[in-house]
Amino acid sequence: MSQFNLENDDYRNHLYNQAKDGKRLWIYPGRIIGNLYRARTYFSYVLLILLFGLPWVEISGQPVFMFNVIERTFIFWTVPFYPQDFHLVALGIVCFLIFISLFTVLFGRIWCGWACPQTIFMEMLFRKIEYWIEGDDKAQRRLDEGPWNQEKILKKSSKHFIFLILAFAISNTFLMYIIGKKEWLKLVIEPPMNHLIGFMAIWIFTAVFYFVFARFREIVCMVVCPYGRLQGVLLDNNSILVQYDHKRGEPKGKLTKGETSTNHGDCIDCHWCVRVCPTGIDIRNGSNQLECIGCTSCIDACDEVMEKINKPKDLIRYDSLNGVNSGTKLKFTTRIAAYSVALMAIIGVFGYLLITRKNYETTLLRMPGMTYQYDEKTHMVSNLYQIEILNKSKGKQHYKITVAPPLTLIWVGKGISMIENGKMAKGEFFIKGLVGQQPRREKLPIMVTDSEGDTEIIKTSFIQPDE
Repeated sequence: MSQFNLENDDYRNHLYNQAKDGKRLWIYPGRIIGNLYRARTYFSYVLLILLFGLPWVEISGQPVFMFNVIERTFIFWTVPFYPQDFHLVALGIVCFLIFISLFTVLFGRIWCGWACPQTIFMEMLFRKIEYWIEGDDKAQRRLDEGPWNQEKILKKSSKHFIFLILAFAISNTFLMYIIGKKEWLKLVIEPPMNHLIGFMAIWIFTAVFYFVFARFREIVCMVVCPYGRLQGVLLDNNSILVQYDHKRGEPKGKLTKGETSTNHGDCIDCHWCVRVCPTGIDIRNGSNQLECIGCTSCIDACDEVMEKINKPKDLIRYDSLNGVNSGTKLKFTTRIAAYSVALMAIIGVFGYLLITRKNYETTLLRMPGMTYQYDEKTHMVSNLYQIEILNKSKGKQHYKITVAPPLTLIWVGKGISMIENGKMAKGEFFIKGLVGQQPRREKLPIMVTDSEGDTEIIKTSFIQPDE
């Protein structure tokens, strides 16, 4: 991507929140309330309601989403996935990554500015509380630089106390997505010593979230998150980004009071776009900066300034670099086509596997270390098998395991009948018959049928002596 502000390219050599001596520069973003900020606010509230509300919702006894990495159980839209479905989970992740790549090629980092949990929590919760208690960016700076008096102690302690409560709420919500509502309620209701690991996890998560939103902040987006660094690979001149119209804005120049005509561009170098940026960047240096999260604060700030000086809006706007340079509209390129075809193909395979996915998973093995048992008097031969059935449906199921006559199936012990959802049952049984009743060169079919009449036929070997 081209860079426009070439008067001082020192920003290339270090992060915006880093001083020349390596120390961190604390960023105080100014508060701007424009049309895009209002739209982001409403959209964020919807996402926050979903984020905090979904762990409490259950359909047919199943949570809507659960990501239990401890027990390797995942639930997406009430559909459970177990370790035996790992190929589906892996394929789903591939679909998601390709979708993100295609979306980024087209629309840049809209995800970061509008839907990323880090941005939503930081800008729509923690930052708003900071403005409410400490004031705007100038007031916050004065407070931090001022002495520790009664006002500063009261404001700082109040702010961080609320931050801690929010971090605690986010921590509990995050844990509910991992262990589920029922297990989380046990942590809350029962004595902490009964669930010491879970209790410690809550406070570890709370400390992490508090540190991220109280101190770490924009460093997550600028240093930790890999998505910003992927931009350099995924974006091109046709990608829709937050763009500064350098053709209209350059050369920059201050606006003198009462001035009617100027020999410079529309940018009056007021630095409002820099002042409101949560990562401290100057969008006039170019749109493809890894620190830019596409939050549109600079658009709102610039539009407000343009209104005041009676200039057209959209000096900073959503556009592609080709759109700024030549008015070229977004083109359907070969790369976009390739991503789209790959995405559709993987989604097709993924959809087929989901549709054909059975409600149970069966594993049948011959008992290790054993061949067959033979009765010379009756000429009866038997083989011992071990079976495992995982119930992947949303409710309990009754299972019937049968074999075609004249062979008979004899359970060792109680056998397998009813299995709760998400549970696995194991059993052992003999297959017994006269020598030769099962053709030697053919596999033996064993039928497994659930309560809904869904039957799976498993073929296995049946060892017997020569006649």
